[in-house]
Amino acid sequence: MKTRRNFLKTAGTVAIGSMILPSFVSARAKIKNPGIQLYTVRTEMLADARGTLKKLADLGIKQIESARSAKGNYYGLSAKEMKQACKDLGMTLRSGHVAVDAKWQQTMEEAAESGQEYIICSSMPSSGQTIDNYRRVADMFNRNGEECRKTGLKFGYHNHDYEFEKVDGQILFDLLLDNTDPKLVHMELDLGWVVASGNDPFDYFKRYKGRFPLWHLKDMNLQKKESTEFGKGGLDIAKILQHQGESGLKYLFIEQEEYAKNPIESMKYNMDYLERI
Repeated sequence: MKTRRNFLKTAGTVAIGSMILPSFVSARAKIKNPGIQLYTVRTEMLADARGTLKKLADLGIKQIESARSAKGNYYGLSAKEMKQACKDLGMTLRSGHVAVDAKWQQTMEEAAESGQEYIICSSMPSSGQTIDNYRRVADMFNRNGEECRKTGLKFGYHNHDYEFEKVDGQILFDLLLDNTDPKLVHMELDLGWVVASGNDPFDYFKRYKGRFPLWHLKDMNLQKKESTEFGKGGLDIAKILQHQGESGLKYLFIEQEEYAKNPIESMKYNMDYLERI
């Protein structure tokens, strides 16, 4: 998410063979119940949360992941109101992006009250592209995961591109994976940023099998490093969808930050694309 990338550094883009060109595979791997990360419609949610949720429901979207905003974690609605608004539309508030900060206890309590299953740290809670910082954060994430488990929540982390920088030959993202307990820290893999940073998601699915129960499915213009509608960027979506089991995927959330026209039209385009492939 662009507003949460204040200290990102841009890694060089590497052509990843089959990730760049469209896939013409015969196997059909469908997503039965795609969701949305509400940062996609952030402006609309702040203006009219319930009305925007209704537009998304009309597109057939059933799974919701919230995000922090100027009006709190639920765009001006209380946790109970958000839960009910989704329920009224046949939707489920499944996850939410939050900060691990001084309000962490309140954040967990609200998430539990909302009925959501996952609570996701949306970006690194401390700056510093160092091995020591990432190890400290991994230890903190393990504690956060234990705290969440006690309240009936599952804790996770969402990557951008800066986590894939190398320090002393080590990929920082791998340090997070290697030093967190898979039972306590559930990774949400932003596939767009994996590819835009020059990395191969299939390699991560193979090396860390089952570690990624949540995805952000985001196509990316690899030259501009901006999100775009499905099929217009460098993500081989058809091929990625064939690796759901290897990833351990449970829920997929579409996220798009830049649009051809507006976010609702882009979401309709994306949902139609998933039906076609």
